[in-house]
Amino acid sequence: MEFIKKNAPGILTCFIIAVPSWLLGKQFPIIGGAVIAIIAGMLITLVWQDKKSAAQGIKWTSKIVLQTAVVLLGFGMNLGVILETGKQSLPIIVCTIATSLIIATVLKRVMNIPANTATLVGVGSSICGGSAIAATAPVIDADDTEVAQSISVIFFFNVLAAIFFPMLGKALGFATGTGDVFGIFAGTAINDTSSVTAAAATWDSMWGLGSATLDKAVTVKLTRTLAIIPITMGLAAIRSGSKGKSSGNFSLKRAFPMFILYFILAAIITTVSISMGVNPELFQPLKELSKFFIIMAMAAIGLNSNVVKLIKSGGKPILLGGCCWIGITLVSLLMQHVMGIW
Repeated sequence: MEFIKKNAPGILTCFIIAVPSWLLGKQFPIIGGAVIAIIAGMLITLVWQDKKSAAQGIKWTSKIVLQTAVVLLGFGMNLGVILETGKQSLPIIVCTIATSLIIATVLKRVMNIPANTATLVGVGSSICGGSAIAATAPVIDADDTEVAQSISVIFFFNVLAAIFFPMLGKALGFATGTGDVFGIFAGTAINDTSSVTAAAATWDSMWGLGSATLDKAVTVKLTRTLAIIPITMGLAAIRSGSKGKSSGNFSLKRAFPMFILYFILAAIITTVSISMGVNPELFQPLKELSKFFIIMAMAAIGLNSNVVKLIKSGGKPILLGGCCWIGITLVSLLMQHVMGIW
């Protein structure tokens, strides 16, 4: 009862935005319901800044509903395909992560950006946005202001990616018969899981691919998300080696995203069921529900994004985030070309 009291207004708000966004997305597939929901949320936030009782539910939707959507995508996916996709994308993931961290380190010195802010933006850009920032912040003793600013920067470029990457993929001539090329591109080049799913869902909608791109992109993104663990451990080791500093804040439980295990479990259930003769169409409603949950989560992300406030708060972190984002995008495209994927 307490949960309903705290979260119902925010969840209902996201649901109300998601329904027309979902319907409009079907009418205008080149834009997609997820992008429509983000933009709607951002526009509403311009006039509804003090969300009061709805704030808690909006935050819950942006995190838990999105993670639930990812887990539901696991149903209908073959475990062997997941492992093969992870293996295929690993070289690209390593290169994009290294690129972002190098850019953040160099620009921190060139632009005189505070070390914690540069680290959080670099890690958030290279791995998985807000989740990576949340896991890294205690390790480097970042304060609430640094965390909030870094997350805002990442969300800003997430929204841009969700809106413009499908257009970029079309302009670059990505294959439209399958979702493989764009799925790998979205999974390796977009910061946060939320915008990865939004962009992939839009690509599927544009070319009538069902959930092929979404499946590919999410698998790649979840493989990339696992990099939270070695990165935070490495930062903890570096901090402990610095004079007078401690790394006692590292937590494997906090760093490891548990919903990845549930996604794999869902794929195992599907793989075993299909091998026993279960019709794959049985899992289709769960995948459709997943797509709607993604649109709900995008509405929440939009409602939490105050672009005007972000732009006013500081240009250097935005410029740093932009440089990391562009660097990751270019390296992802280059590696796909070198590997013969695109």
